[in-house]
Order: sequence, then C-alpha cells, then structure tokens
Amino acid sequence: MLCLTHVGKEREDQVAGRPQVGGPFNLTTHKDEPFTEKDLLGKWSLIYFGFTNCPDICPEELDKMSEAVDKLDAEYGPIVQPLFISVDPARDTVPQVSRYVAEFHPRLVGLTGDYATLKAACKAYRVYFSTPPDAKPEDDYLVDHSIFFYFMDPNGQFVDAFGKASTVADVTERVKKEIARWEREYGRKA
Repeated sequence: MLCLTHVGKEREDQVAGRPQVGGPFNLTTHKDEPFTEKDLLGKWSLIYFGFTNCPDICPEELDKMSEAVDKLDAEYGPIVQPLFISVDPARDTVPQVSRYVAEFHPRLVGLTGDYATLKAACKAYRVYFSTPPDAKPEDDYLVDHSIFFYFMDPNGQFVDAFGKASTVADVTERVKKEIARWEREYGRKA
C-alpha cells in the first residue's frame, strides 16, 4: 500500500507542478491537410515554433531535433512525432513550409495558418513571436521568437522544453527517461 501511495503522490506532484503549455489549435499541414492537437494524441511529440526564412537558429534547432528523432527511432521505432509550427503566416505558405520541412526529418510535419490561428497556437504553447499582423510576403523582416522546442506526452501534456543550449544527448536521454516512466506506469511506450 505504501508503494502505491508513493507512486500516486509522485505522479500527482508531476502533474501539479506541470506548466500549462499546449492546448487546442487548428492549423494546416505542409500537405495542405487540417491538423489539430488531437492528431498528436497517442504519440510523443517534439514541437518547434519558427519560420522558414530564419537564417541560422531555426535550421540548427530543427537539425538537432531531427538527429534526436533519428536516434529515438533507432531504439523505439517511430513513436516520436516531430513538428514545425510557423510563426510567419505572411511568408510561410503551405508550399513554402513543404519545401522547408523536406530539408529536415522525413517525418517532420510542418504547420501553418493565418495570423489569428498561429497567434492562438502560440498563445496556447506560451510562445513569444514578433511577426507584424499586417506583414506582406514581399516585406523584408526577421521574426523574433522563442527558441526552444517542446516535448509533449501521448496525452498531449507538456513534459519538458529544450533550449539552444540543450544537446542531442540531452534531448534523447530526457525522452528515454520519460518513455521508461510511461511504460512502467501504463504498460506501453506510447
């Protein structure tokens, strides 16, 4: 009884101390298909918010995320879904996002939408971005935005965030730890 009480208390502490990150969104994939937060249920996910015209940081972070997913795929199979969500609706059209995500992981899903839907998704995930609401595709501008990617569990709940200083090893070890905990608790990896 004591062991079950301890496990229950530990799980309660994890949920109670968890930041409120994530929530409903309704975006469009790089294949021009609808995609919502419900499409993530039943999978682990790594979610990065950025923009396709980013000169260096976004590609570096997506390369890091892709390498981590490759390492996790080798051990577990494809149970981690990588996602890229645009914060630049004026320039990041479906065809543009499609070209961009093709440069990274083959399972990377690129998401975009109009300003209001992207702003709502960013708000749900507590992502800062500075794209002007009236920006035009031909405008020349950079987008200041949060530089980290989220790790979400198969129930769509926030687990952790990885910043620029996080390494591929940091990401893979944290994901492995959480998959092991999940398997102990639920009897399955996802």
